[in-house]
Amino acid sequence: MTEAIARALPEPLAPGLPVLSGQTRLLVVAPHPDDETIATGLLIQQVKEAGGEVQILLLTAGDNNPWPQRWLERRVRIRDADRQRWGRRRSAEMLQALQQLGLPASALESMGWPDMGLTDCVLQSGDKAVSALAAAIGRFQPNLVVLPSLDDRHPDHGAAHVLVRLALAGQAHPPQLLAYLVHGHAQDAGFIDIGGSLEQTVNKQVALAEHGSQMALSGRRMRALAGRPERYTGVAASSSFILPWRPPVWLWPWLRLSLVSARGTQSWNWRDAPLQRDQHGGYRLQPTAEISGQLQFVRLASTLPSPWIFDHWGWCELPGNPPR
Repeated sequence: MTEAIARALPEPLAPGLPVLSGQTRLLVVAPHPDDETIATGLLIQQVKEAGGEVQILLLTAGDNNPWPQRWLERRVRIRDADRQRWGRRRSAEMLQALQQLGLPASALESMGWPDMGLTDCVLQSGDKAVSALAAAIGRFQPNLVVLPSLDDRHPDHGAAHVLVRLALAGQAHPPQLLAYLVHGHAQDAGFIDIGGSLEQTVNKQVALAEHGSQMALSGRRMRALAGRPERYTGVAASSSFILPWRPPVWLWPWLRLSLVSARGTQSWNWRDAPLQRDQHGGYRLQPTAEISGQLQFVRLASTLPSPWIFDHWGWCELPGNPPR
């Protein structure tokens, strides 16, 4: 390759990020309206400016959003009709935000799943949800998918990661995956940071302002999130069979452990789960022949009622092949 040709080839915007070009087909998976702008507003613009295609896959309408709705509508009780109206408002805000980012309304596909209900989509109707998601991804045929991080503490975000990974499992030529985190702290230190030009940064902030229903109570936090460089991590197969949790004994009666794979879901009370403890006090699930070699995710949750919506333990990924 001559030096002149090498100089003419596009370069990645950040180490670990694929070269963006007219062949880039970016799919952004957003659990709620505003995730697409906060997490990927710069990347969307950069793909479009490179001549690539972008589609947003919105999983919920964000209608289970009671406190901003109570504040703006001056109401205490929220009925089903009120929630539906709020969902329509948030969807309209999202379309305005996408327009500011350079995307037409046709770039948005909505799954219509329940807000704060994606965990149930995984645990109770996994096959159906995974099939629907795989079909939606297949229609666009992306070569780059940006999805929520498994470390995200919002239950819809962690569940969205699991659903997308299962929907892509087994593909002969899977797209590259990059994960973004909105709530919590990522465990992986291999970050890919993407900055933007002044124009892109301004466009992102204007797009964020279109999500007025969310800015009313959380504007300062959201502007801070959107104002920093966009940070992504790669998605690599897990190498540890040890669960990341060591819950206190007094909580055991109220803990539920769930294992999800392409073969379905298994759930146990913590005391009844097939756990083995190592010499260091760590726990791992006993391997089963039925799911050997498959993508596996484990979730730990408390059954105690709580006003706190975020996951304390959340999800982890297990290697597909158990140790011998």
